[in-house]
Amino acid sequence: MNLDEILKSGNYQLIDVREPMELEMDGSIDGAENIPLGEVADRKDEILNLEKPVVLFCRSGNRSGKALEYLTAEGLQNGYNGGGYADLQERLDNL
Repeated sequence: MNLDEILKSGNYQLIDVREPMELEMDGSIDGAENIPLGEVADRKDEILNLEKPVVLFCRSGNRSGKALEYLTAEGLQNGYNGGGYADLQERLDNL
């Protein structure tokens, strides 16, 4: 499945890897869990144990790409880079 198919299914977990101050400034996406990039390694089991596809995002897609690369190497099977927060929000709004 591709990202659009995952988003349309409604069966996924959003993980925002931005820092908490970025969420305060820019807002967040409803239902997204905030796990800053610096905490991903410490909280990887929490992410790897999710039974739904995992869609990671940040401000531009760069940090979420790094998080996805790391988590895939750790065994994540169903991970997607949702890219930047604004782009992902627009995608969700237009489903």
